[in-house]
Amino acid sequence: MGAPDLLRALPRAFAGLLSASLVGLFVLPIVALVAYAGAAGIGSAAADAGFRTSLEFTLLASGVAVGLGLLTGVPLGYVLARYQFPGRSVVESFVLIPVVIPHLVVGIALLLLFRPSTPFGQLAHALGLPVFDAIWGVILVMLYVGASYVVLTSQLAFRSIDAEALEAARSLGASPTEAFLTVTLPQAVRGVLTGALLMWARGVSEVGGFLILAYFVSPSVPWTGPPTSTASVYIYQLYSISGLPGATAAASLLVFIALGIFVAIRLVDRTGMAWARGAWFS
Repeated sequence: MGAPDLLRALPRAFAGLLSASLVGLFVLPIVALVAYAGAAGIGSAAADAGFRTSLEFTLLASGVAVGLGLLTGVPLGYVLARYQFPGRSVVESFVLIPVVIPHLVVGIALLLLFRPSTPFGQLAHALGLPVFDAIWGVILVMLYVGASYVVLTSQLAFRSIDAEALEAARSLGASPTEAFLTVTLPQAVRGVLTGALLMWARGVSEVGGFLILAYFVSPSVPWTGPPTSTASVYIYQLYSISGLPGATAAASLLVFIALGIFVAIRLVDRTGMAWARGAWFS
C-alpha cells in the first residue's frame, strides 16, 4: 500500500475505531453485569416471587402507559406534521420538555400538581384513579417521561408520507378517513412503532419519578396483585439492602426481558403487519 492509499485509509480506520469504541461502551457493561450475576444468580432472581410480581406490575403499567401515549401522542404528531398554526413551534418545544427535565424533578412536579388540595388531585380522586403509591402514579410518570418519543417519531413518520400516493387514493374515491387508514397510517406505522418501543423502554427504565410519586404501590384497579414496586425500584431496593450480588441478578433478568421484547417487536416490524399491507394500492 502506497503513501496516498495509506492516507486515504487512515480516516476510515479512525472512524471505525471510534465507532467500535462506542459500540463497546454499549455492550461491555451489559456483559460485565451478566457475567457478575452468573447463571445461578439469574435463575434465583427468576424464582424470586417478589421480583416476578414487580415484573408483572411493571409490564402492566408500561402497557397501559404506552397505550395512552399512542392514543394521545400519535394525533399530536399528525397535527404537528401536517398543519401550520399559530404557536406550533411553542407546542413542539413543550413536547421536548420531558426529555430535558431531570426525572426526580418530574416526580416532585407531579406530586405538587396532584396533591389532594389541587383541582387535578380532586379530579383524580373523583374518577377513582389514585396517584400516590398507586399504579396510576406509575402510569402518569411513564406517560410524562416517554410520550415525547411517540410524538416525535410519529411527527417524522407522517412528514415522510408520499403525498402523491395520498392524492391518488383520494382521486380513486377514498374518503379522508379511508385515505388515512389505508395510505397514511400504513406508511407511518414503523415510526409509530419505534416511538412506542422507545416510550416503553423509557418507562421501564425510569426510577427517579417513582421514588417520589409511587415508591411502594398498593393494590388499585387495574392492579389487583399484592403490594409491590416497579422492577427498577425493586432492583434499587435490592442494591440498597444486599449490594451488588442481589441487584445484578435481577438487573440481568430485566435486561434479558427488555431485549426479548425489543427483538420481538423488531421482528414484527421487519415482517410487516397484515393490516398494514391492506393498503389502497395493494
